[in-house]
Amino acid sequence: MSVAVCSLKWEAARSGRQKIVYDSDGYHLVRFPYVLGDEQYDPWHMHDPGRGGTTAPSKFPDARSGLIWPSHDGWGTLSALVFWEPDSRPTEYRSRFVRDPLSLSTGYDSTATTDSVPTRGGQYRAYTWQMFVHPGTPVGLKISARGPGDVRIAAPLMLAEFKLAIQTDVVRP
Repeated sequence: MSVAVCSLKWEAARSGRQKIVYDSDGYHLVRFPYVLGDEQYDPWHMHDPGRGGTTAPSKFPDARSGLIWPSHDGWGTLSALVFWEPDSRPTEYRSRFVRDPLSLSTGYDSTATTDSVPTRGGQYRAYTWQMFVHPGTPVGLKISARGPGDVRIAAPLMLAEFKLAIQTDVVRP
């Protein structure tokens, strides 16, 4: 079995705060730097700043820096880790994985949407989902913090990780 992996990590302590900007779907596409090291791993160039643009390469923290472009057709395991800074305003935290979140190829298609209420401790969330992935369709991690009345809150993040592992020898009938 052959597996292609892309592992992305962003930390406020290293890269500065990430401004939470809600898209028309009510979610923020989490952005990741293009530098490798630490938990960042991308030998198949799935987080390539040259992908998805018509002219200039992407630069962190633009929206395209939130994309992983699968290197192979296959069965993908998406996983994410999100640490929110302490904030008493949110009454709900949401996340979702999205195929083509910027509608650059096949069109926006969300999956695995989850929601949870705040806990008494830290707001630390881990997510996993599996699905078929394709080189021409990027994937992204989107998040949202909501308050009473479903009001979107720009609650700050401390850390985010986003990973894709593709089993490349899957045969579809």
